[in-house]
Amino acid sequence: MKRLAALLALAPLPALAHHPLGGTVPSSLWEGFASGVGHPMIGPDHLAFLLAAGVLAAALPASRGVLAILAFVAGGFLGSLAHVAGIGFGPVEALVALSLAAAGAALLAGAPAALLPAGFALAGLAHGHAFAEAIIGAEPTPLVAYLAALALTQAAIGIAAMLVARRLAAAGHGVATRRVAGFAGVALGVLFLGASLVG
Repeated sequence: MKRLAALLALAPLPALAHHPLGGTVPSSLWEGFASGVGHPMIGPDHLAFLLAAGVLAAALPASRGVLAILAFVAGGFLGSLAHVAGIGFGPVEALVALSLAAAGAALLAGAPAALLPAGFALAGLAHGHAFAEAIIGAEPTPLVAYLAALALTQAAIGIAAMLVARRLAAAGHGVATRRVAGFAGVALGVLFLGASLVG
């Protein structure tokens, strides 16, 4: 029951919760940078995906794990540019939720490691498209600062999660870590998907 309450407490908030500046478009280099740093951490669906991706990447050799995380970041960059260019991807919040549920399912099922970079890159497209909503209409300087900070922050979170998961695995807790992260990913993904379809 306590776990269910904790999951429900993480249910998605209104869309402005995904905007570090409260929905205001960044207008300076500093605002763009701050928004790019904050965005992945205050969007619970995005943060949960990055943590799950880090646990998934931990199953790879270190350098390949980092490359898999960077594939997500690169996909996110392309997704953001697509949104800025006016190219729509459809219901991206639902796609973000589905990517989280898929990451959880991959953790539980033991997804083939060879598929991770491509899967991360595809997920990145949806996440990046959703992230770009915060900077539509921004001038070039805050836009570039936002995208750079966003990429660095996502890479840092994903790689940190991978390193923690690798340490846990080395201590004999790898299976438990994957199971907990997998169940959490599926449960949260379903919650966020339901919220995106209702809201």
